Amino acid sequence: MNAPTAETRTDVLPTSDHDGLVASARKVIRIESGAIADLEKRIDGDFSKACGLILACRGRVVVSGMGKSGHIARKIAATLASTGTPAFFVHPGEASHGDIGMITAQDVVLLLSNSGETEEVLTILPFLKRQGNPLVAMTGNARSRLARDADAHLDASVSNEACPLGLAPTASTTAALVLGDALAIALLEARGFTADDFAYSHPAGALGRRLLKIADVMHTGSAIPSVPVDATMTVALMEMSRKGLGMTAVVDRGGRLQGVFTDGDLRRTLDDHGVDLRTTPVSHAMSRRPKVIGAEKLAAEAAQLMETHKIHALLVVDAEQRVVGALNIHDLLRARVV
Repeated sequence: MNAPTAETRTDVLPTSDHDGLVASARKVIRIESGAIADLEKRIDGDFSKACGLILACRGRVVVSGMGKSGHIARKIAATLASTGTPAFFVHPGEASHGDIGMITAQDVVLLLSNSGETEEVLTILPFLKRQGNPLVAMTGNARSRLARDADAHLDASVSNEACPLGLAPTASTTAALVLGDALAIALLEARGFTADDFAYSHPAGALGRRLLKIADVMHTGSAIPSVPVDATMTVALMEMSRKGLGMTAVVDRGGRLQGVFTDGDLRRTLDDHGVDLRTTPVSHAMSRRPKVIGAEKLAAEAAQLMETHKIHALLVVDAEQRVVGALNIHDLLRARVV
């Protein structure tokens, strides 16, 4: 028997069921929004102390939690690491079977447990205490053992879960996640973490590519095509062929840029049948006012400059007009800037 198609299905929900599902979803959002709003008035001295412990940390922040709290802990560790606070996740159950060796005495430990009495988390507490690790607890129970034993307690308690049974962690995990984000961003701002810093930890992302500097993609040293101003066009052509950028810088004895000789300049010169490439100096055919860029500029700016002036390569110069690098459109394509 053939399965019913979309046109022949008869199991469309009645309007009453539809309304019930929408109402349920809206109730969950309302409960969790309230849980987040309640967090704001609990950002107090302990939050500031937790930030101070992490800012003074000479090691990393080790984040741990069990079950759903563990999933939130992993996300918090990832957010910390990408915003300037080195961090990683350790599973508390695995920690009791050897992974606790990953935690050094220089690390701050952030432990998550909604009840504050999670057995796997409490099991590793004595070791952490003996080692002298500063402890930050994030719990929903300020009277729990974990909260009492911590150096700083972040209160992630909620009045009720969004689950109608009061069993599935919902509002509590949302509150913990938001509190973790608050911690990460407070630390980011305290460190003066910038968009450039963020890009360096996200080199494969769009932001990382957009913030690449010219210095990150340009050719340097012996890879720069360059000939002296008194070189012949034949010498310039050989240099262009060796370096493969479709142009060469023309420089004086101090390495200062005098002009650029490109494939286009070569074609225009060849149209003049009276020119002998072996004897004519490259200065006869070079462009004397080439477009240039600084090494500290963004690679995206180089792409824009090339597009605006319909050119395919750029020379990179310093403040004294000395040639320090070169790049072409293929370098920007490889870096995925364009």
